Amino acid sequence: MTDKLSSWLDKYIGLKGAQLGARLGGGNSNVTQLVLHDGGQAVLRRPPDNAISSSAAAGVLREYSMLKSLHGHVKVPQALGLCEDPTIIGQAFSIIEHIDGVSITDTLPPTYPADVTTLNRMGQQLVDELATLHTVSWQSLDIRQPKDPDHYVRKQIDRWRAVRATEKARELPLIEKLATWLTAHLPPPEPATLMHGDFHLDNTLFSKTEVKLAAMIDWELASVGNPHADLALMLVFWGPRSVNPPGFSFVQKLTRNSPDLLSRMDLAQRWSTQTQRNIEHVNFYLVFALWRLAAIVEGAYLLQVQGRVDSVYARNLEYDVPALLTEAADLANLN
Repeated sequence: MTDKLSSWLDKYIGLKGAQLGARLGGGNSNVTQLVLHDGGQAVLRRPPDNAISSSAAAGVLREYSMLKSLHGHVKVPQALGLCEDPTIIGQAFSIIEHIDGVSITDTLPPTYPADVTTLNRMGQQLVDELATLHTVSWQSLDIRQPKDPDHYVRKQIDRWRAVRATEKARELPLIEKLATWLTAHLPPPEPATLMHGDFHLDNTLFSKTEVKLAAMIDWELASVGNPHADLALMLVFWGPRSVNPPGFSFVQKLTRNSPDLLSRMDLAQRWSTQTQRNIEHVNFYLVFALWRLAAIVEGAYLLQVQGRVDSVYARNLEYDVPALLTEAADLANLN
């Protein structure tokens, strides 16, 4: 740890004897690194090492603002401090509470019963906490007030359709075909809520000792918009999928082949009951979630093709993006 960072942590947050520990994640989203100090542990969040945009710090700032506002409303780490001075470590960073939980990917913790009941409880807790988020009054929070958030989905379709039409790594006809379908089937606007923006099992922490959600993490894509889109992203990764292997096959992989698993509609109905939101257009939002994700991450594949980044994640997008689009087309009955 640099002397500048150590001094900053002492002066502005009161972390004595601080030193950097192991990385807990990083690469595609913000880097997460442990901070060890005399009083325990904290977490440093900063843009990824291969960030190429001058606006890369925006995600750090957005996440910090959201965590600061949401603490006490939903299960999130407490925001401890924000540094926008690039002279400290070379880029903006935030310091947040360390949650002593486990990130579940393809293996359950050894203390968890290895059965479908565990998976179902996890799914229920995911939608329960998401429903809690979607019922928080965002107008009362100290966050940037969005412009026209009730038309979030339409604006997202227009935005990413235009981006992918002008910034191409390859020909992907389903981008435009699905955009046309989405525009034709667009449900009426919904009153906006807070959105996590990238919500699924991999962006949460669970207790190490019991089947209990400990925290929602990775808030750099948070916004105010349509809550159905937030729910749909988690649901499209839940349970069986029509493409084998599916795009981003690692996400919620534990749920892929489990008999007696709660269905997407089971979880959607549970969310609907808690939020009092109608789910008649759930299939539209599943298509939208897959299409939007594919359209966004195709940008990372373009950077890979251009030689501006090089990572396993970006290289895998050669397959993942078309697979996501094919899955979306299956749901839309376009194949």
